[in-house]
Amino acid sequence: MRRSLKTRHLSMIALGGSIGTGFLIASGSAIATAGPGGALVVYALMGIMVYFLMTSLGEMATFSPTTGSFVTYSADYVDPAFGFAMGWNYWFNWTITITVDAVSCGVVMNFWFPHLPSWIFSSVVFVLITLINWLSVKSYGETEYWLSFIKVVTIGFFLVVGFLVIFGIMGGHSAIGLKNFTYKQAPFVGGFPSMFAVFLVAGMSFQGTELVGITAGESADPRHAVPKAIHSTFWRILLFYLLSIFVMACILPYTDKNLLSSSVKDVSMSPLTIVFERAGLAAAASVMNAVIFTALLSAANSGLYASTRMLYTQAKEGFAWKIFGYVNKRGIPIYAMVGTMVISLAVFATQFLGKEAYNYLINASGLSGFIAWLGIAVAHYRFRRAYVKQGRKLSDLNYKATLFPFGPIFAFILCLIAVGGQNLGAFAKLDWENILITYMSVPLFVILYIYYKVKYKTKLIPLAEVDLEAHRD
Repeated sequence: MRRSLKTRHLSMIALGGSIGTGFLIASGSAIATAGPGGALVVYALMGIMVYFLMTSLGEMATFSPTTGSFVTYSADYVDPAFGFAMGWNYWFNWTITITVDAVSCGVVMNFWFPHLPSWIFSSVVFVLITLINWLSVKSYGETEYWLSFIKVVTIGFFLVVGFLVIFGIMGGHSAIGLKNFTYKQAPFVGGFPSMFAVFLVAGMSFQGTELVGITAGESADPRHAVPKAIHSTFWRILLFYLLSIFVMACILPYTDKNLLSSSVKDVSMSPLTIVFERAGLAAAASVMNAVIFTALLSAANSGLYASTRMLYTQAKEGFAWKIFGYVNKRGIPIYAMVGTMVISLAVFATQFLGKEAYNYLINASGLSGFIAWLGIAVAHYRFRRAYVKQGRKLSDLNYKATLFPFGPIFAFILCLIAVGGQNLGAFAKLDWENILITYMSVPLFVILYIYYKVKYKTKLIPLAEVDLEAHRD
């Protein structure tokens, strides 16, 4: 493996990884569901939770920077069976995500080329991300840096334009102010149940920030780059998300039907597009469509990188065939990348064979991101306790997580609530098919865990026996 990723790469990857289509298009649905006040509270709460998770990951990543990240830590500090299940869960999640993003790229391109089949553009995306990841880890880092940079600049420009519209400087209207915060049932609409529903949407928007832990294994200076990336990313994400939600809420009342948009087909109804149009900017839809394409390409690119490294880690840990642990002269786990792409293409092909099978595969990965976050919280809690139990000094840690043990416990509880409450309506109606579709990733994780535990008779590793030096440089 090559330690070629610089601090600027890690910082932008960590930041850009969380700015996806869920935020660019579907963020308005949070305001429509819980009102402006409810959306702001939930996104702030989610931002704090993600911050605790990232500081937990940062403490482990600076102590033992490894490509396997929280999957390796789960196996080393908790139980090999836990690491086994966590690794396959995360690999599966990103392998499916590659396909979803590639398919969405084709849909986005149909905005400009409606008469061409979308699968043509999706195929081009598959080829492009394969080439980027095949060349070197540096080519991935550089590409992701600039793709993320475009997203960050767009959000920054949106905030500037939004505030100009709010104060009546652009858009040809008088100052808007905070009137939408007292409109009808605002600022809090639907009470706690609505805020709970938005909590799940917000969680999906923040997923991807954990990529900084995986990139630490190929960072030139992880012990300085990772903490810097985590601290700067938290404030920028929190400011971007909260300020963007605030701007949307000021300009668009929660009753605006455009806020309910959640598909890449609806770029003309994206909250960002509407704000740009109200500011009098021509071709706002085309510009946002280009940005959304950039976000999808970035997600697919990161998805291939993450899933490749995860399959490589599974092989090195003995959880997958050894051939996937082979690294070529350019430092690329080439067989792990090829294996991942084969599965992603197979998932892509299912949409032509049967739409239902394709949708089931997508739904099966729905909660995988939250399960990964649960793994980070558990692994860090065990790591810190083992570190102290073995008589080591906390002052020797290069980076210490914030508010231990409150941080990982708080993150674990909120993630557990998010997983359990993903579809309470289906439980209320005893809609077992809907329950199975929604929670499919949970039994898959449990089956993987039990399989490895029964076959190899593994146990929870006693704190005094945790091998803290197993994967240190």
